[in-house]
Amino acid sequence: MLVLTRKNRESVVIGRTDEMQIVLEITVLEIEGGRVRLGFEADTRMPIHRREVWDRICNGNGDGNGHTNGKSTASDQPLATVMSNVGARRQVGG
Repeated sequence: MLVLTRKNRESVVIGRTDEMQIVLEITVLEIEGGRVRLGFEADTRMPIHRREVWDRICNGNGDGNGHTNGKSTASDQPLATVMSNVGARRQVGG
């Protein structure tokens, strides 16, 4: 596990240096109390989920589109969907 320290508004990027392409950018949006709010920027075709949602999908208890046993809740939506609803997104790598 790589462990990094980032301050508010600092980012981490995951990508391929041989193609000079950022695959995922993670930005610290807010630090308050014991909570950190993160923003994720990636191609909209790349699913980004909270771990507990990913586990449900992998175990056949969800479809990744916020549908769990026929019910849809905001907490079950992919994080990329939630983040895209928060505000305008910058183009990654552009």
